Amino acid sequence: MPELPEVETVRRGIEARVVGRRIGKVTVGRERSVRRVGREAVITGLGGATVVSADRRGKYLLCDLDTGDRMMIHLRMSGRVIVAPHGAERPPHTHVVLPLAERDGVREEMWFVDPRTFGEVVVYDPAEEAEVLPELSRLGVDPIRDPFDADVLGDALKGRRGALKPLLLGQRVVAGIGNIYADEILHRCRMRWDRPVDSLRRPQVRLLAGQTVAVLSEAIEAGGSTLDDTQYVDVEGNTGWFQLSHLVYGREGEGCLTCGKSRIRRVVAAGRSTSYCARCQR
Repeated sequence: MPELPEVETVRRGIEARVVGRRIGKVTVGRERSVRRVGREAVITGLGGATVVSADRRGKYLLCDLDTGDRMMIHLRMSGRVIVAPHGAERPPHTHVVLPLAERDGVREEMWFVDPRTFGEVVVYDPAEEAEVLPELSRLGVDPIRDPFDADVLGDALKGRRGALKPLLLGQRVVAGIGNIYADEILHRCRMRWDRPVDSLRRPQVRLLAGQTVAVLSEAIEAGGSTLDDTQYVDVEGNTGWFQLSHLVYGREGEGCLTCGKSRIRRVVAAGRSTSYCARCQR
């Protein structure tokens, strides 16, 4: 699933290629991709509107329209947002098509492509956000979009119990982190995935906050991580490169690049896999 760095990369692409352009007649294929509000709401809500901003909260893309409505896109497991020339051959599983007004003599379209159809496109009135997208209000702090340091993270962790990694994945404390970046962040912090959250002291919280920002920022600059399934690409169809910098994720059985003395292990707990170095992360 695309995580914060991948979604931020897509957001930047939408900001550069789509913001300021008027949307033409929208077509919707699979109803499942617009299931939250329905086909007609997406077609009429987007058609004729101009995208005026591209924002992000955790893994949610949020684009304001000049009509006062807002478009939300969530990529989920296999979603892609592609901007391509008008008339180009659309890939299989292109479920929503937004024709864009000509810019610099070029006609283009924005496609929402999603083979597994877990992702979605939603158009709604921001005044009704609590009813349409109630999960947004439950998101924790976004470590790239919001102020984020030891004080912020410490406050978010107060009173929390349980293992550290599930807490990072839960979205209610920190928004946008998934399995890839949780493993990379915890390895850099030399913390086990199952370390009790309430065992963290101020130096560990400071380290965790710092490495969270560092790993996510580095991944964004590398255009995110594209894994072997190559599902994730940016709006131009380019893969990311941060997978080449992974220290643990996807490296089961390989030598640890940090200590050089152990091999990366993989365990499955609570239905989620975790890659780690037993020597570095004691």
